[in-house]
Amino acid sequence: MIGRLSGILLEKNPPQVLVDCNGVGYEVDVPMSTFYNLPHTGEKVTLFIHYVVREDAHLLFGFGTHNDRAVFRQLIKITGIGARMALSILSGMTVAELAQAVTLQEAGRLVKVPGIGKKTAERLLLELKGKLGADIGVVGAVARDDAQADVLNALLALGYSDKEALVAIKNMPAGTSVSDGIKLALKALSKA
Repeated sequence: MIGRLSGILLEKNPPQVLVDCNGVGYEVDVPMSTFYNLPHTGEKVTLFIHYVVREDAHLLFGFGTHNDRAVFRQLIKITGIGARMALSILSGMTVAELAQAVTLQEAGRLVKVPGIGKKTAERLLLELKGKLGADIGVVGAVARDDAQADVLNALLALGYSDKEALVAIKNMPAGTSVSDGIKLALKALSKA
């Protein structure tokens, strides 16, 4: 299985790139989020690869980070979401934005991605709830610092929903200690 490619970037034709690895050119499909962060042609590039073998093709999907690839793999496990649709989702929003949409259960953000309808968006939110955060650390993506992440984890452990916990830490001043943050968050939740 091919897990990573390092080589010289020969061509960039969205959403596909051609990477020369010691004389062998690999055509790799990448989401636009990865495409925009690629170096110029002729420069060295490293992509994390998801390799698909089908009866009629061998396909390579490349990503700039492990998290992007992990989210892609979660997406293609969902019934009705193929590799092209998953690429479209990751082209339309960042991993952090997707994680936040799942945490807050915001189907409206997913519907903005071309090819995603209301029912598909709701199915994505349902299927990814709990899985996406565990795989990519959604708490770290949403929280601004370690203390906020700890407060968020504490609220989740106390049984508050993701949405309630995120709302509670939203207005927490930067640099607040964990114990003070928990007190402030619980006070905010008791007023809600």
